[in-house]
Parts: sequence; structure tokens; C-alpha cells
Amino acid sequence: MNPSRNLFLIGPTGAGKTSLGRRLATHYGLAFVDLDREIERHTGTDVNTVFAIEGEAGFRQRESTLLDEFSAGEGVLLATGAGAVLDPRNRALLAARGYVLWLQAGIEDQLERLARDTQRPLLAGVDRRARLAAMAAVREPLYRETADLVLPPTHGVVATSAQAVALIDLHWQRHSLPTPSPTA
Repeated sequence: MNPSRNLFLIGPTGAGKTSLGRRLATHYGLAFVDLDREIERHTGTDVNTVFAIEGEAGFRQRESTLLDEFSAGEGVLLATGAGAVLDPRNRALLAARGYVLWLQAGIEDQLERLARDTQRPLLAGVDRRARLAAMAAVREPLYRETADLVLPPTHGVVATSAQAVALIDLHWQRHSLPTPSPTA
């Protein structure tokens, strides 16, 4: 068990980190941060453009910088990008600063959810099934190493909010923010 004031979501592309993350943040009263959206906000452009101009290495550097910044806060639910776990420093920050939830998703489910998505630079112009399988082979051991709790898919889709909350409540020892003491 990893007591923490923060929840961090990791998992593959199309696992539902953003959509479930928003619902969980509301439920737990946490500030929601989507790391990819923050990269876009800080650069003033979309992730595809960042990849086109800076390559994956440039994108990963920006991702690591912002992950460090946002994970240092308290009362945050942070939805990471699927590849954030590739950097060992990111994995160490996630493990040290929050309770890490791994949203699992099978390749068939990812393909279905991403069928009309053209915004994923690592999936552009490639055999998506083969690319997702290759990414899973590298990333799943890293998700497993980093996660405090696994949220498996339910009937082929990401766990519902209620199912996720039930699992989280069983396992997350939430540290509350200090309450100011009354002054005399």
C-alpha cells in the first residue's frame, strides 16, 4: 500500500485514463490534470506538432518536466500519457508521490476505441495492431512495476467509475491534508 494524497493513472493508449480520470477526480475531490493536454497548453500546439518538430525525444523531455511539476502537488489526479513510464525517473516520481493506478486495455479494445482517432503520433501511418502489440510488450512490465493497483477492463471496456471507486477504496490509504488547529 502506498499512502498518498494523489492518484496517478497509467496505462496504454486508449485505456480511458482521461475519461475515467475526470470522473475519479470529481468523486475524490482532486484537481484533474491530463499530462498530454498540459504539454499542449505549455507549447501552444497539439501533441502531433510537438512530435513533428521535436521528435519523440523532445516530447518525452517535455512530458518528464511537466510530470515532475504536477506530481509534486497535493490533491491531484494525474492522467499520464501512455509512454510516461518509459523513463525510469518518471516511474520513480510516480511511485514516490502518489498512488498509481494501472488501467489495463487489450489490443482489440484499443483498436476499437482508437478507430477514428488521428491524433496519436505513434500510431500514424502504421499497422496499428502491430504497433500497439510492440508498445505493450515494452510498456506492460513497466506499468506492472510502477502500479500500486491494477484496474482491469470489465467486459472489454475500462472499469466503470463505480467499479474503480470500489477497488480504490479497498486499497488506497488516502492521506488527508492537514487540518489547521484552532487558535486560542
